[in-house]
Amino acid sequence: RENRSENILSSANRLLLHEGRLMLAGNKALDVYLFLFEDFLLITKIKRNKKKYGGSDTSLIPVCPSLTPELQSFIGEGGFCTVLDQPIPLDRLILKNVEPI
Repeated sequence: RENRSENILSSANRLLLHEGRLMLAGNKALDVYLFLFEDFLLITKIKRNKKKYGGSDTSLIPVCPSLTPELQSFIGEGGFCTVLDQPIPLDRLILKNVEPI
């Protein structure tokens, strides 16, 4: 579903606590990238482009120093993340330990 909240990540007061890759279990395993902010969890789906961003010139890759080296490398290889679903407010999030499959 398309959402018109382009400014969701632009708050200067929002703090990014953690980010990283994860395999989301379900009917089919899904490679996702999570962003844990102080007030919500954002789940994005990892997409890979067949050709690299900007061709072979890596100087054209947009760099953001706050991104982890893993995510910077992924973007440099032509990858990108799309929001999988609406952000989950942390006051509505329930975490449970599960046994590994």
